[in-house]
Amino acid sequence: MSKRVLIADDAAYMREMLRDILTQGGYTVVAEASDGDEAVEAFAEHTPDLVTLDIVMPRKSGLEALREIMQRDPGACVVMCSALGQEALVKDMLSAGARGYLVKPFKPDQVIEVVGKALEKSE
Repeated sequence: MSKRVLIADDAAYMREMLRDILTQGGYTVVAEASDGDEAVEAFAEHTPDLVTLDIVMPRKSGLEALREIMQRDPGACVVMCSALGQEALVKDMLSAGARGYLVKPFKPDQVIEVVGKALEKSE
C-alpha cells in the first residue's frame, strides 16, 4: 500500500509540483494545505504517513505547525521545505522533530530520496 502524504505550502504551484513528484514516486497525496492552520487541521483529519511543510506560510509558520503536529503525534513524519538561505532555521526544525528537509526549487530525485529516508526513520 502506498504511503499517504499531506502537502502544506502557501504557493499552489509548489504544492502542484510536489504532488506530481510524489504521485509519480508512488505516494498518495491525501490532502493539501495553504497555511499552517490548515496543515494542523488536515493532519488531525487524515493522519498521513508523511507531511511536507513549507517554513514560511501565512497565519501559522511551518515551524509552529511542526510543533503542534509533534505535540499531537510525537511519531509524526514531517519533512520541512525551505528556500535557499534559510539554513539557520533547519537546525530549529530538526530539533523540533522534523525528519528531514527539502530545498526549493525541488529536484524530483532529491524529493523522493529525502522522503524515503524520512519514512525509514519513522518505521
